Amino acid sequence: MKTQVVIIGAGPSGLLLGQLLHNAGISNIVLERQSPEHVLGRIRAGILESGTVDLLREAGVSERMDAEGLIHEGVEFLVDGKRIAVPLKALTGGKTVMVYGQTEVTRDLMEARRGSAVASIYGVSNVQLFDVKSDSPYVTFEKQGETCRIDCDYIAGCDGFHGVSRRSIPAEIRHEYERVYPFGWLGLLSDTPPVNHELIYAHHERGFVLCSQRSLTRSRYYLQVPLSDKVEAWPDERFWEELKLRLPQELAEKLVTGHSLEKSIAPLRSYVVEPMQYGNLFLVGDAAHIVPPTGAKGLNLAASDVNYLYRILRKVYHEGRTDLLETYSPMALRRVWKGERFSWFMTNLLHDFTEQNDFDRKMQQADREYYLASHAGLTTIAENYVGLPFEPVE
Repeated sequence: MKTQVVIIGAGPSGLLLGQLLHNAGISNIVLERQSPEHVLGRIRAGILESGTVDLLREAGVSERMDAEGLIHEGVEFLVDGKRIAVPLKALTGGKTVMVYGQTEVTRDLMEARRGSAVASIYGVSNVQLFDVKSDSPYVTFEKQGETCRIDCDYIAGCDGFHGVSRRSIPAEIRHEYERVYPFGWLGLLSDTPPVNHELIYAHHERGFVLCSQRSLTRSRYYLQVPLSDKVEAWPDERFWEELKLRLPQELAEKLVTGHSLEKSIAPLRSYVVEPMQYGNLFLVGDAAHIVPPTGAKGLNLAASDVNYLYRILRKVYHEGRTDLLETYSPMALRRVWKGERFSWFMTNLLHDFTEQNDFDRKMQQADREYYLASHAGLTTIAENYVGLPFEPVE
């Protein structure tokens, strides 16, 4: 087989890149280790930055998102019993975020790819990358006992932290940065109406809380818990009671409880690898960086990578601008590190850490008082939350 771009990974970043390239007349094949059903079974984020929304519209996959997604013009913080509104739209010149689950984004992209009859190969194993520093890279994989080869011009590694793409960059070239946080988030998904029309980020002495949502009838709640906790120790009844204890009375009384559709504990970490490019291999999304979910940046940073790589490849094929290829990693990393900073900032602002000393706690309190009581502080939060602008590719 031969194509122009091989995309490894059929999550939202791989499928979005494939859709944009296809629309631009650039041939591509997507390889995925799991089945389509398994990919759709992943429960992930649901807050889309304004730039991500625009990119999905540009890809031609926004019809259901625009019909069913919920536009949010603000968020709320709950600190020391006080509810503090952050009017995103007013503070950012009209920008908003949209609540639309990553699972739904992936579903829309899968359907668009099926409709365009572009190749997606699921259930592959033993994916290997060869000659990525040359002008003739190729990828091999196994499918139903047969070894297959795809010759290509470029490879996009959209296969996550545990995928083969990042490991294909020699260890002596990779520079990895990491921060592991000493707690996790216990998340519960339920078919219950959200407790509030806007998302709530809450600091509480019993632990952080996030009241999120996927629709007007489906809610997603998170509790900060020790990393040693097990999901089995948190039956639904215990989760709901603990959530009520961490919310003010007027919200606790409004909370509608119900059977959990999904429940899991996610560890929190910050991770970045540099560079994000090695020869004609380009890392995208979780293959290159991971953020704690506090800043709602995971999927959005992946979409940011897709934006840059797509626009560079379009100029390569349409205008012969191969000089732009070497700009991908530094350009992507500039926005990645700003997203990492905001996620780190939000995590430190709203969680209590077991290793904190009295000075750390006083500084954390000062940060909360400044950022949540100052117009400049609220604007900083709002600008980062709705998404910083993409750099032009030129």
